[in-house]
Amino acid sequence: MKDEDYMAAALRLAKKGAGKTSPNPQVGAVIVKGDRVIGQGYHQRAGGDHAEAAALKNASEDPRDATLYVTLEPCCTHGRTPPCTDALLGYGLSRVVVGMVDPNPRVSGRGMEILRKGGVEIRVGVLEEACRNLNEAYIKHVTTGLPFVIMKSAATLDGKIAAASGESRWITGEEARKFVHTIRSRVDAVMTGVGTILRDDPQLTARPNRGSGRNPTRIIVDSRLRTPPTARVLHPGTGAEVFIATLSGAPSEKAEALRARGAHILAVPPHDGRVDLADLMRQFGERGITSILMEGGSELNAGALAQGVVDKVLIFFAPMIMGGWDSPPIVGGRGPLNIQEAGRLTRVSMRKLGRDRLLTGYMDRRCSQD
Repeated sequence: MKDEDYMAAALRLAKKGAGKTSPNPQVGAVIVKGDRVIGQGYHQRAGGDHAEAAALKNASEDPRDATLYVTLEPCCTHGRTPPCTDALLGYGLSRVVVGMVDPNPRVSGRGMEILRKGGVEIRVGVLEEACRNLNEAYIKHVTTGLPFVIMKSAATLDGKIAAASGESRWITGEEARKFVHTIRSRVDAVMTGVGTILRDDPQLTARPNRGSGRNPTRIIVDSRLRTPPTARVLHPGTGAEVFIATLSGAPSEKAEALRARGAHILAVPPHDGRVDLADLMRQFGERGITSILMEGGSELNAGALAQGVVDKVLIFFAPMIMGGWDSPPIVGGRGPLNIQEAGRLTRVSMRKLGRDRLLTGYMDRRCSQD
């Protein structure tokens, strides 16, 4: 087998930690001696063994002179666990193949340099793109302090997210909706606007098809604190916090009623009369939130795109046509004056989910330069 084959196996292991390792990255490791896999492991939860340590513990024989395949550069810092570089040198591995350099400024290349100085052969960049995609939220947070924001929407083929009455249940089918619950279980937080709360009264919990899932933190953008204390998102028992982002001048009696229901009220400065979403992202980044799934309506989507906080877009297209000027589109607000000003996506892909299609793309930060 080639280095790429063993790294692919390490990536499959790393994916098992999805939704459980934040704010740490997802990492997988495989130890190979000769042509035999003698150990494997992955980072299962924040504070637990790193993938390298887990693979060494699971090794079926002495790993001396073996090769380690790991999706992320081994750490060289003391945290809740000891440095992986110390363990690798102590066990006498002769070669380490790394998927990607750790972007954490405390590590970034230092781990590999320590291993090289210890006589370990290093190869870096094997299946690097796949390794980076796996940890896109970790990469953004550790390099900018901001969360990775995914804008999700369910729409008809003509880009409508609801009927003229506001009815939106259900545009997409059951398989697509199950997939959304899986995504929720893997992000740190889900964010929506107060309009969605008033119209649909969602719980914003994670109920994936397989496994119990982990409920994400819930965030409601509500400039005037219109969220009713009876909203289902505030019901106890989910094990997840609720934050309501509002303007500093919001009525104090409403804030107290919501606090009594367990909500955290965040005062955010205004941007064009509404919650400044860029400042809100900064606040959540400081709280250790690395990823946010934004499930808002037309206006929240428009504001997030205009302020440049969206990194990734997921649009579930249903095979139907709504029509009508009064049916809300995916993105509201005022449109650009010309095509050149339109936001563009890169790395676009499409997949089938039951009767629906999921379009995935990343915001192209270079489009303004075209």
